[in-house]
Order: sequence, then C-alpha cells, then structure tokens
Amino acid sequence: MRAVIAERYGKPEVLQIKNVEKLTPKSNEVLIKIKATSITAASTFMREGKPYFGRLFVGLTKPNVKTPGTDLSGVIEAVGSDVKNFNAGDQVMAQTGLNCGAYAEYICLSSDELIVKKPEKVSHEEATGIQDGACTALAFFTDQVKINAGQKVLINGASGSIGTAAIQLAKQFGAEVTAVCSTKNKALVKDLGADNVLDYTKSEWQNCSETFDVIFDTVGKLSYSKAKRNLNPKGVYLTPVLTLSALMYMLFVTPFTKKKLKFAATGMRKHEPRMRDFIQIRDMLASGKITTIIDRVYPFEQIQEAHAYVDTGRKRGNVVVRF
Repeated sequence: MRAVIAERYGKPEVLQIKNVEKLTPKSNEVLIKIKATSITAASTFMREGKPYFGRLFVGLTKPNVKTPGTDLSGVIEAVGSDVKNFNAGDQVMAQTGLNCGAYAEYICLSSDELIVKKPEKVSHEEATGIQDGACTALAFFTDQVKINAGQKVLINGASGSIGTAAIQLAKQFGAEVTAVCSTKNKALVKDLGADNVLDYTKSEWQNCSETFDVIFDTVGKLSYSKAKRNLNPKGVYLTPVLTLSALMYMLFVTPFTKKKLKFAATGMRKHEPRMRDFIQIRDMLASGKITTIIDRVYPFEQIQEAHAYVDTGRKRGNVVVRF
C-alpha cells in the first residue's frame, strides 16, 4: 500500500509517498480503506514541529509517528475476530489523534476508538472535511463556555476550518454572530449565518467599539490584550492556539479578572467527550444543520501541493485529499 512517510520536520517536501507493507487488523481492530483525508492544523503541526514546545508530545528532533494525518473517511475492508460493532463494507468517518496515520491508503484502528458510521448522503470528502473544525468549535462552545440564545459571539478567522464550523454551531445555539474576515470571504460567512461581518482589511474590526460575550479567535492572530476591550464585563476570550503571551495571561492575569482567557487542546481530551462531540457533529451533518465548506480537493499524489496551499494561509474552509 502507499503511505506518506515524513522522516524529519520541515516544509511540504518532507512528505514522501512510499510503498509499505499493507496492514493486517488485530483481533480488536478494523482495517479501513481510506477514501479521503484532510489537511488539519494538527497535521501541519506534525509536519513542521512548530511551535517547538509541541515536540515534547510528538518527537524532539524528528517525528515519532512517520505517517501524518488525523482525520479520515473510508470503507471498512476487514474486521478482527473480536469486533462486534462494525462489519466489512461499513462506510465510516474516524479521527486518529496524535497517533496519526491517515495519509495512507489503509489504516488499522481499534474498534472502540473515534470511529462512527458515515451518513449515507454525505460524501467522503464532506465527512473528513468537517471533523477537525466542527469538533474543535463544539468542544469550546460546550466545555469552555455555554453559548445561550441571544448572546453575542465574535468569531475571528471566520472563513477558515474552525471558523466556518463555529459560525454554524453558534447560530444553532441561538447566538448573534459577528464574523471577522477579509473582503473576498464576506459573502461566504453571511451565507453560513453570520449576522454581522467585520472586514479586517478595511480596519472594521480594529475600529469596532462593540462588546461581546464571547470572542473566539480561531486562528490565534488576535491577542487577548487587544481583544479584552471588546469583551463584556464577564466575557470570555477563546483560543485553540497556545502562544507564550496567552500562557502568561492565563497564569498571571485572567485568574484575577472577570474577563477570562481560555485555551483548550481539544484533541487531547478524554475519549468520552470527544466521542460525544463526534457523534453530535455526525448527526448534525446528516440532518443538514451544518455543512462542510471545501476549498480545494487534491489527489493523494499531490499531498505536497495540498500542504503548500494550506501554508499560504489563504484557504476558505477545508482542504481535502482524495484517494
């Protein structure tokens, strides 16, 4: 089978497609033939090894796991003798977390890991594209804050993977959503349900004096020190990106103020809440309550080009790789 092998950290060129031995499932595992995977923030981190302190978890000088990729959609080809909850032929969507391995034609996963059956009317590309952004946003909106009807939520980086999902989820909770994006993405975020849009290229966000109950900086480019002026007295600033500045504020400032800064590594939570969120996102996708925004789809052979495009920082929604 073919798989991406990354022997070192670096630019997309470190991702090399090689022939490796096809996997065989153990008694408690399923063998999935992967149909699509996505380029997530986690997979680019695994490739680059940045920020550097993250290497404490994935390898100091080179990747501990050679095949990146954290989200996938595919078809179960074989099941181990002890597997009771899946059968060969089941179409599934799955998350591998720090174990990675989704940049390959096949993967073996324990049947009790983050695997759910894919909705019939949802494509493999849609099924993998929605996972990272929606599960991250939902975790913040349930574990870190409670979004209630009528609350005012601002989403920075609204046209990205997390942002496009966060808009839809915040609207499902009944919030009034203000999206921050560039001029070219204003129509997209409005179509997703944003009530108001601030164009950062025209300094509309920089000049905004409105205050919000929640500010969700999905891309880690808006510092807490600048955002807190737009927070209500008991407002919360959320970020999935742990910078040194954010860490210092969390440790030494926000414990003593009503305006909170909250960070979460949502992919490192316990299995039970992650599976709960995964099932909810799957069900919302099946019912049409949320939709996957896909910017580009690349063939597996162009995995380097796919990563290079994501590195430009210009993607809208998600970038998917098809097998």
